[in-house]
Amino acid sequence: MKLLRYGPSGAEKPGLLDVNGNIRDLSGVVADLAGSALNDAELDRIRAIDPASLPLAEGNPRLGPCIGQVGKFICIGLNYADHAAESGMALPEEPVIFFKATSAICGPNDTVEIPRGSVKSDWEVELGVVIGKHAKYVSVSDALEHVAGYCVVNDLSERDFQLHRSGQWVKGKSCDTFGPIGPWLVTRDEVSDPQNLPMYLEVNGHRYQDGSTRTMHFDVATVISHLSHFMSLQPGDIISTGTPPGVGMGQSPETYLKPGDTMELGIEGLGVQNQIVAAG
Repeated sequence: MKLLRYGPSGAEKPGLLDVNGNIRDLSGVVADLAGSALNDAELDRIRAIDPASLPLAEGNPRLGPCIGQVGKFICIGLNYADHAAESGMALPEEPVIFFKATSAICGPNDTVEIPRGSVKSDWEVELGVVIGKHAKYVSVSDALEHVAGYCVVNDLSERDFQLHRSGQWVKGKSCDTFGPIGPWLVTRDEVSDPQNLPMYLEVNGHRYQDGSTRTMHFDVATVISHLSHFMSLQPGDIISTGTPPGVGMGQSPETYLKPGDTMELGIEGLGVQNQIVAAG
């Protein structure tokens, strides 16, 4: 299934994308795509419904973040061998973990704001993993059973804030609109191999990132298992699993976002995001 949330910011309704690409209203079935609504039993209940029996959404509504009420927004750094090489950094022995503030989350096609004082706002297409079942001390072999589904994430980053403003990376990762997610949550039954997903990102029509989850250093199952040994993972938590090469910081000369730029990014089977960049 392809699940989504649509409508004005802060008042999104849950929806389902039918086989014809129409949005069907799920608000009579589930209050929101959040928390316990993401467990296997609830997803099976939605799956059993004939989409044609659900009301059609009117017009061409805004797409909101595909998950609501996110508890934790966890990110994995330097998790692609080719991106680590581009950054001139050694591959880590364990997953590098940092957080984005959940206030950074926005819809997949919302305007991205360059924060005040920014000189190095950058892009990163990433595979997002949405947890559907409580996970604590899970094994690698059992880890994927705790996944509700997958989505596209743009892990936007202000590199000067991130690397030169002291403290943790969170400063450069958490600016408002720096976490577009969606357009859809694609349930795990539709993703046969999360380690074989082509992905790309373009700025102003130029393709900077053209990679695949095949080059992940730590695969999705390993990341989930590792995280679950340091913190419990809850339904609705999002894990952004790292980016392939081609970020602005890796260009020669370095290239960063500016007001008026456009971004398009996508992952095979998980949909496409389109964003316009504006001054914040």
